Amino acid sequence: QVQLVESGGGLVQAGGSLRLSCAASGRSFSSSIMGWFRQAPGKDRERVAAIGASSNTYYRDSVKGRFTISRDKDKNTVYLQMNSLKPEDTAVYLCAAADGWNLYGAMDYWGRGTLVTVSS
Repeated sequence: QVQLVESGGGLVQAGGSLRLSCAASGRSFSSSIMGWFRQAPGKDRERVAAIGASSNTYYRDSVKGRFTISRDKDKNTVYLQMNSLKPEDTAVYLCAAADGWNLYGAMDYWGRGTLVTVSS
């Protein structure tokens, strides 16, 4: 059974940092796209960052220069380092994975999410 389990969320003051982790199990995702999405209350889910098998990356404009996505293929884990956090970053952050090469495509597997709250 494939599982993606996020951790690392919490409450942080504006300007602070958090590091999210997503541990995958049930199969290897070393050749897959892995990404982070977020959903704030009353808003649509949005793609935050994604990383391909060759470590090519995508970031949405609002997080460029502040967030960094990385992966450890041996640990089947993807990370999201979030710096200079803003109240508008508050959301549930979900890990996802997809087979293929398209950083902007639909995802096949999802975690349940971890809550990030940024206080002003």
